Amino acid sequence: MLFRRASRASAVTGLAVLALLTAVACDSGQDRKPAAADGPAVIAPDEPGGANRTLSAEEAADRRVENDSPNSADVSYARMMIAHHDQALVMTELAPERARSTKVKRIAARIAAAQKPEIEAMKGWLKSYGKPLEPERHEHAAMSGMATGAQLDQLRAARGTAFDRLFLTLMTTHHQGAITMATDVKGQGNNIRIEEMADEVIAQQTSEISRMRDMLGT
Repeated sequence: MLFRRASRASAVTGLAVLALLTAVACDSGQDRKPAAADGPAVIAPDEPGGANRTLSAEEAADRRVENDSPNSADVSYARMMIAHHDQALVMTELAPERARSTKVKRIAARIAAAQKPEIEAMKGWLKSYGKPLEPERHEHAAMSGMATGAQLDQLRAARGTAFDRLFLTLMTTHHQGAITMATDVKGQGNNIRIEEMADEVIAQQTSEISRMRDMLGT
């Protein structure tokens, strides 16, 4: 008799434990909150006059990738900046033989070392999208800060301190033009890589302008 009661009590206890485990499992499935990895929702603006949409983090990432195709501003920037950098290299190549100041020679070498790889990066980017490398006629006119042919002739003819001062003056203006172009494409372009390259130009050339102004005493 005692054995039967003990068995019945054990069976009841087992059923209770089983029911409790089942309830916990169901609750955890129904009430599970999204994992942190799901990411926050993102508000995506619609066309003017339309309603905004709420996107998941994954949808927002996909949309950013889909919208990364370059537009005309991205392509023009890359082509113009290649030509712009080419002129800077023409100017820096004159420094070793014509400059008097060691500081001028050093910053000329620094500019050349930075801009040669940037030219190759922009050429590679254009080729990856099947775009021509040469700027169009209207793009030449849009290049800011370019030295004129007469100014380059003056630089070639200069020596010593006269070269130093003219080089720093022309290169400061040249850099300011590059920053203007980079700033413009950040507002008008659509490609992430071009935006990154524009950021590099702005950071690098802003720093170099500061150094050159110190050398000029302005």
